[in-house]
Amino acid sequence: MNTKRSDQAETARAGGRVRGGSLAPGGVVGDGRYRLLAQFGIDERAGAHLWRARDGQLRRDVALTLLVGDPADAESARLARRTLERAAHAAKFGHDGVARVLDVLSLGSGVTSGEGLLGVVVAEWTKGTDLVDVTAEEPVSPAVAARMVQALAAAVDRAHQSGLVLGLDHPQRLRVTPEGALRLAFPGPLPDATLRDDVKALGAVLYLLLTGRWALPGGPPAIPAAPHTPAGRIVPPHSLRPRVPAALSSLAVRTIEDGDHGGIRTSAAILRALDQAAEAEERTQFIKQVGPEAEPEPDDGVWTTKKPVKDAVRRRKLALGVTVLVVLAVGILAWLGMLAISFFQGDKAANGPNMNVAQTTTSAPPPPASSAPPASPAPAQGQFGEPAKPSGVTVYNPEGDGDNPGRARNATDGDPGTAWKTEQYQQQFPKVKPGVGLIAAFDGQITLAQVKIAGATAGTKVEIRVADTKNAQLDDTRVVGSADIGGDSADVTLQQPQSGRFFVVWITQLGGDGKKFASQIGELTFLPAK
Repeated sequence: MNTKRSDQAETARAGGRVRGGSLAPGGVVGDGRYRLLAQFGIDERAGAHLWRARDGQLRRDVALTLLVGDPADAESARLARRTLERAAHAAKFGHDGVARVLDVLSLGSGVTSGEGLLGVVVAEWTKGTDLVDVTAEEPVSPAVAARMVQALAAAVDRAHQSGLVLGLDHPQRLRVTPEGALRLAFPGPLPDATLRDDVKALGAVLYLLLTGRWALPGGPPAIPAAPHTPAGRIVPPHSLRPRVPAALSSLAVRTIEDGDHGGIRTSAAILRALDQAAEAEERTQFIKQVGPEAEPEPDDGVWTTKKPVKDAVRRRKLALGVTVLVVLAVGILAWLGMLAISFFQGDKAANGPNMNVAQTTTSAPPPPASSAPPASPAPAQGQFGEPAKPSGVTVYNPEGDGDNPGRARNATDGDPGTAWKTEQYQQQFPKVKPGVGLIAAFDGQITLAQVKIAGATAGTKVEIRVADTKNAQLDDTRVVGSADIGGDSADVTLQQPQSGRFFVVWITQLGGDGKKFASQIGELTFLPAK
């Protein structure tokens, strides 16, 4: 990081503590128009705080890049104006790989000096998943990585032809759409960013997808930095993950590094190289798949429908099967016990006043008098039918876009090791919003008796709700069961079986503490009544 950027970041951080410290979920900026919902990162090089917010006038979610700093600092204000000017120019640019800039607010024009802000870039909200979350568990397959960066490089090439710098050299500014495409979600390039910086960023994004490491300065603490050799060169991805093809590994390094060893310096050059690398990798994968001696290679692409063949997956499925058998055995024993109790109670009634002491201890007290009919008892374990498979599962969030909709299907894929996760919030529900959840749709009516939740976050509270339509408002749904998840799983038995086509697993309290709240659900199993 150069001196100018370092000084700017330090000034912005100081300003954020003193005057921008009020930025928190529920706060408003931009003359009260935008209500902050959740923070998605901080690009400390420019004091840029990346937020998801709600546009109160147009009633839609937007992405905000908040430039935090002291308006009295002339240099910080000048640098912020340069960023805002660049963002305003980008408003004329249209491409699927870049979120459209909707508005630019500056001091005296949408931003007041008392807010501790130097400006705001407003962009359309990008549904999907953070790039950081996509690579948090494991890198993606080389073929998927090449195609993802190839699409982003096309956006960069189009922008460069128009003389625009996009400023995508920070991973938290990027999101992955439900279709698996990379998108610049928080526009607002650094004031001194160049076309070369965009090209190096493409190499860094490719490196991140292949290795899970960030290869440029100024990355977020959540992502480990790329290792370097004693000579200061970046360690190639192939050295960290041998399955990465040498050509793709070399492409990432040549795009990032400066020097006279065949570096790639233009977006057009990396676009051509990525196209060739992606086609070569896909041909290699095809040959491996059709070869008679080839072992099926695990595909860790996040968006493929092909199930990975992994021993760990088999073990999880085997454990799940054993668990189901144990539950069924317990249910049968409980059913036999109920039959035995019923037998002895019937025998006691037949004996009348001559019953013995042992029979007296098993007698039940008479039910309390009530004008209302007794509620139907919840079915015992042995009274559940075979699990009902939903025809689809989507994120349910009536107040706006859902959390990580691209991962919703993980909750019903039969593998508790894959999960749907909420976004991370700095405040607990319902301070930010009443909740978020998943809605399962079935092809026809089912009579639901129990929902089994596995791979969940401890401390999460859930409600099971039944809805008449897929897009029903929360007030139009009915609570039919609830549970506090103390460990990593819970069985939510409904108060009585409920018929319907749409059932919501609604999270009313997130796991976590302090200022980081989030929950995940690994697997949902819907058990109808027999």
